Amino acid sequence: MTDSNTRNCILSYPDKQSMETCLSWDGNGAFVEGDQDEKANGTFYFGDNLSLLHLLRPQYQGMVDLIYIDPPFGTGKSFVNIDQEVAYKDQILDYEFLEFLRKRLYVMREWLSDRGSIYLHIDKKIGHYVKLIMDEVFGYENFLNDISRIKCNPKNFSRKAYGNYSDMILLYAKHRDQHIWHETREALQEDEIKKLFPKISPSGDRYTTHPLHAPGETKDGDTGKSWKGLLPPKGRHWRYGRAVLDELDAQGLIEWSATGNPRKIVYAKDHPGKKVQDVWEFKDRGLSYVAYPTQKNHELLRRILLQSSEPDSLILDAFAGSGGTLLIAEELGRRWIGMDQSEQALNVIQEQMNSQGIQANWLQLVS
Repeated sequence: MTDSNTRNCILSYPDKQSMETCLSWDGNGAFVEGDQDEKANGTFYFGDNLSLLHLLRPQYQGMVDLIYIDPPFGTGKSFVNIDQEVAYKDQILDYEFLEFLRKRLYVMREWLSDRGSIYLHIDKKIGHYVKLIMDEVFGYENFLNDISRIKCNPKNFSRKAYGNYSDMILLYAKHRDQHIWHETREALQEDEIKKLFPKISPSGDRYTTHPLHAPGETKDGDTGKSWKGLLPPKGRHWRYGRAVLDELDAQGLIEWSATGNPRKIVYAKDHPGKKVQDVWEFKDRGLSYVAYPTQKNHELLRRILLQSSEPDSLILDAFAGSGGTLLIAEELGRRWIGMDQSEQALNVIQEQMNSQGIQANWLQLVS
């Protein structure tokens, strides 16, 4: 089976529905009810997310700037909390799981704004099948990243294979190059600072120096003229005009060598941080430290929201689980929508929001 939207590579399996069927819904009589607060920044919907996504689509179509979902992984397992209470059962397997996810992704695509993007958190055992599904739904050209997330400490399995201590996050835009993208940076580690900034100033600040000249001669421009009695080396020019060089020198940002060679001082404290790459280390906390068995690291969620949303953005998590996405969205002043059909998820989210004094709308699907 071929499809130009997916580089002529698409999954084929039994009972796979057409896009048109995935987007159609016969939910006559379905509605939501519950408590609403006009001051609330977000709404949690309790019930089957596919029905909710269809039911609420007219209200939210094209309005969501960011979707983060951490769906079941098709493992066949039941997930319990520290008290051995079942939070949810991950019993949909193989192609049925892929179709379960695909039907929801098609509707979520309709919720996304033109500047929106979706992060899908998934296990590597099935994640590459899911990528083909996402190529089909969102278009291969809108694929942005396959992020490897280090989730735990290295494991010492006895099986004949490498240790598995990472999972994956697939990132797609609704429209490539139109999506919200803030170039968030990652702070340098201490060993990186020592390597990149080997010198120490009298005040104890780490720094390094950069050349004040660059390749290429300037014959008539200001950057080719003499400054403080010095000409740029042959075949090079000053990186800055002479007025800027004077200002840098007055600010004490030029270091002069014993031979009179000037170099620009660059302090570690002024480094903007390094560009975030596609391998992230955000380890999850152990079961005894969390309220929900699949709770994700909040710093991971904070990075995603800061990178791919604005203060006025609407955020959707249709597999809300512990409610981490919703809590971080609230913390950052974003509007949010959460969905889940697990009673334990509902209880955990309500408890956490109540403990933090967060006002929210609590609505339930009725069909």
